[in-house]
Amino acid sequence: MILMPLSMCRPGMRLARKVLSGEGLVLLGENMELTARIIARLHDCHINFLYIQDEATRDIEVRELISEDTMRVAMTEIRSSFSQMMNSPVRRRGAAYPFVGSQLRDVMNRVIDDLSAHKESVVMLMNMASVDNYLYQHSLNVCVYTTMLGINYGYSRDELTTLGMGALLHDIGKTCIPVELLKKPGLLTLDEYEEMKRHTEYGYDILRREAGIPALAALCALQHHERLDESGYPFGLKGKEIHEFSKWIGMVDSYDAMTTNRIYREPMLPHQAVEALYAGTGTQYEQSMVQLFRDKVAIYPVGMTVRLQTGEVGVVVDVRADCPHRPVVRVLQDDGGIRLRAPYEIDMSLQLTSMIAGVNGDQPEEQEAVGSI
Repeated sequence: MILMPLSMCRPGMRLARKVLSGEGLVLLGENMELTARIIARLHDCHINFLYIQDEATRDIEVRELISEDTMRVAMTEIRSSFSQMMNSPVRRRGAAYPFVGSQLRDVMNRVIDDLSAHKESVVMLMNMASVDNYLYQHSLNVCVYTTMLGINYGYSRDELTTLGMGALLHDIGKTCIPVELLKKPGLLTLDEYEEMKRHTEYGYDILRREAGIPALAALCALQHHERLDESGYPFGLKGKEIHEFSKWIGMVDSYDAMTTNRIYREPMLPHQAVEALYAGTGTQYEQSMVQLFRDKVAIYPVGMTVRLQTGEVGVVVDVRADCPHRPVVRVLQDDGGIRLRAPYEIDMSLQLTSMIAGVNGDQPEEQEAVGSI
């Protein structure tokens, strides 16, 4: 299979993997033949990448870190929990929904179990959900990335549960922001930007009142936009004033926001977003955290088409856990664009002179590297 930008997909191509909705439901099944109408609909849904069948790469398989069932349950519970907490009478009468915390703990147990079974794997999530489901999909993505990092960092099961719940709920304050502001396609005014920034305080206010939610999860909602150099918000904290969990979530939140479809801009590709994180090392993010992230996230996911410095074109067929930024590439075309009769593979972790010069779907160089709001 090949991971292909929607802009390069053509009628007659067949899907190599299902396309899921933001709720984890199947929109298009495996082996579905694309039509002009389907491609247009996917474009309207802001789904930018598809896994496409290809004879030369039919043996490629993408390993899932969390099961389809876990994803479906998680998305259902995230949507339900957000709704319940927003409508909770605690905001008026001092009552709460303690079962919300129990439901999310069950979700975290499933996520931790799935990820623990793949501890030595690298994360290869590509964000292909509709922008209409951005908040829920983003919450799950940040939870999965952050929990995987926490497992490799060595946190205990209880710590992982709290960290993961903080990641799941870090943006719940956005449910207090007017929908028209969340979906505004253009630049925000100064007043609108200030209102958007208040989602951290709104989230903290919601979570700190919930009996089943750890107090530290509420703190993560409050602090996930704080930065080492005091440039963050809402309080302009620095260094050790920011809780370690909040630093993890803040870094992952920025990465996922950069690689996810947004109503006001196209997504970056993984390697571009990692470069943006590195640019913020020491000022925005902890160097050790960025390094672990780079070591555990596939900059070039399996199935992605890449251009080598020689001009040859190939597809990533494997990613080594000990060197995820230098994958195994199957070369399919020569430097003149001619399809090879006998494709061959280059293990870039061994052939250090081989370099990736670009990938299909590269965004223009002038695109600003931005994080999340």
